[in-house]
Amino acid sequence: MKKFASFKHHGMVVGYAAFKEHCSLFMSTSLAKVYKKALAPYQTSKGTIRFTVDKPLPAALVRKLVKARVAQNEARR
Repeated sequence: MKKFASFKHHGMVVGYAAFKEHCSLFMSTSLAKVYKKALAPYQTSKGTIRFTVDKPLPAALVRKLVKARVAQNEARR
C-alpha cells in the first residue's frame, strides 16, 4: 500500500487506499455486519470493502456508512 487516507471525527471514521488491482474502503467491523446485505455485491473481509474503478461504491452507500460511523463515534463520547 503506497498511500492511505483516513478521515477522523472523534476517532477513525473510514480509510481509503488504492492498489494496482482494486481500491479499499476501511471501516469498522460492526458496520460491515450491519450493512452486510448492501455490501454483498463487493468483496469484503472484516471491516474492509474491496472494489474496482469500473465498479465503484455508490456514493449513497458511502454516505450511509460514514454517517453511521460518525454516530457510533459520537455515542462513545
